[in-house]
Amino acid sequence: MGQLILSGATAYISTSIDYLIILMLIFSRTKTRKQQLSVYIGDLLGTGILVLSALILATMLHFIPAEWVLGLLGLIPVIMGLKLLISGEDDNDDVVHETLAKRRGLVLNVALITIATCGADNIGIYVPFFVTLSSAAFIVVLITFLVMLTLFCFVGYLLVKVPVVAALLEKYGRWITATVYILIGLYIMLESGTFTKLFTLL
Repeated sequence: MGQLILSGATAYISTSIDYLIILMLIFSRTKTRKQQLSVYIGDLLGTGILVLSALILATMLHFIPAEWVLGLLGLIPVIMGLKLLISGEDDNDDVVHETLAKRRGLVLNVALITIATCGADNIGIYVPFFVTLSSAAFIVVLITFLVMLTLFCFVGYLLVKVPVVAALLEKYGRWITATVYILIGLYIMLESGTFTKLFTLL
C-alpha cells in the first residue's frame, strides 16, 4: 500500500511541478475566497478529465495479453524526459493569459488551462502507469491524486507570497521533471518484466 501511494504521488508530482508556476499565476489574479475555490474546482475538473481519458486508454490496452509488451509503454515517459532535457519546455504563460481573458467562468477557464498545459504530459505518464494497476490499486492512486492536487493548489496559493521559491522552481523544475519522467518509465518497464523479457530475447 505504501509503495502504491508513493508511486501515485510521484506520478502526480512529476506532471505537476511546472504546473505550480501556472497555479501561482492564476492565484495572483484572484482576490476572493470564492475565486480561489473556483481555481481549485477548475483544476479538479481539468485533472479529472485527463485522468478519465488516461484510464479509458489504459483499459483498452489491457486487452493486450503479454504484460511485458505493456511495459514498453514505459518508453513514453522516458522519451518525454529526454526530450525535456534536450529541447526544454514550451512557455505556457501566454496560454494562461489568453484563456483567463476569455469571458467564461473561472472554473471552466482553469479546467481548460489544466487540460491545455498538462494534457500531453499527464496522458503520457498516466496511461503507462494505469496499465500496471488493478481496480483496487487504481482507487488508492485516485485518492492519492486527489490529496496531491489539493496540496499543490494550497502550495501554489502560498507561493504567490514567496517569489524566491517560485524562481527556483522555474529554474530547476525542468530538470526535476525530466529526471522523474525517466525514472517512472524505467520503473514501469521493470515492474512489467519488460527488461527481463528483452534480455531473454537477446
